[in-house]
Amino acid sequence: MASKILANLLVAGGTVLFRAATQAYRQAIINGTKAGMSAEGVNAARAAAGKQLTLQEAEMILGVEAGASWQDVLKKYEHLFQANEKSGSFYLQSKVFRAKERLEQEFQDKGLPTDYPQDQQQQQQQQRQQQQGGDGGH
Repeated sequence: MASKILANLLVAGGTVLFRAATQAYRQAIINGTKAGMSAEGVNAARAAAGKQLTLQEAEMILGVEAGASWQDVLKKYEHLFQANEKSGSFYLQSKVFRAKERLEQEFQDKGLPTDYPQDQQQQQQQQRQQQQGGDGGH
């Protein structure tokens, strides 16, 4: 009986602490923006809190410069994703994928197109199938 009461107290106390920490963080962000904190600093703080990549981190991971075209981003993504697929590094592969997602989000926020033409997708799939089929005989 006492252990059940203790467990309930611990769960309730943890919930209260989590809510308080979350509200304090939100208030800190609001206070920071009111105090003149730059939008970039706010976005970096939000990304760090949510474990999202910042735009700069995503560009560094994919090796693209700021303002790169979506085609450049996709080329780098495809190359790095396939290279890490072959070497078996799931961690690096997921980092590359998350970087592409972050840049895609940025492109969409700016209203830039991110759709990949169907013809080019089909060409890439055919090239991959030819490479896989050709590599099997060697």
